[in-house]
Amino acid sequence: MGYNIKFVPRTVIESQALADFIAEWTEVQAPTPEIAYEYWTLYFDGSVMVPGAGAGVVMISLVGGKFRYAVRLHFPVPNNVAEYEALINGLRIAIDIGATLLYVYGDSNLVVIQVMKDSNCESPLMDAYCQEVRKLEGKCRGLELHHIPRKESPDADALAKMAAERKTVPSGVFVNDLNTP
Repeated sequence: MGYNIKFVPRTVIESQALADFIAEWTEVQAPTPEIAYEYWTLYFDGSVMVPGAGAGVVMISLVGGKFRYAVRLHFPVPNNVAEYEALINGLRIAIDIGATLLYVYGDSNLVVIQVMKDSNCESPLMDAYCQEVRKLEGKCRGLELHHIPRKESPDADALAKMAAERKTVPSGVFVNDLNTP
C-alpha cells in the first residue's frame, strides 16, 4: 500500500516563526540563587575566682545583634575547664538558636589548640571536654576557632568574672546555673 506523500522544501521562514520556535523549545536557565549564610561571631571566656567559677559568652549576629550569657559553675573547676564550659555552652546556645556558621574567639590558647586538633589532650578530663566540643562542631555548618588576647573580648571576660563572683547581672544578660560539669 502506498501513500501519496510529497516533500516540498520551504524556501522562506518568517523570522517571527523561528523566534517563536526557539523560545518555545529552549529551556529557560534561571540564574543560580546566591546562598546567603548567616554568620555569627561567638566570644567565650572562663574565670575562676575565690567565690566560684563562671563562663561568659557573647554572640553577635550578622546584623550586629548582641546576646550576652553568664554561666555560673557550681562545681570546683580549674581555669581550663571553665574555658571549655564557656565554649561548650556558647556552642549549645548557637545550635539552639539556629546559627549555622560560627567564627569563635577565645583567650585560652590551650583550648583553641586542642580543639583545632593541633595538640593532644593529655588529661582524660580535657579530652572529654574536647570530644564534647567536636560533637557540637558536627551540628554546625562550619566552625572556625581563633585565639585572641583577653583585651579583644572584654564583654565575655566581664561576664565570666561576674558569674564567678556571683554578682547580680544587669538586665539583658541571660543567666544559667550549672551544677554538674
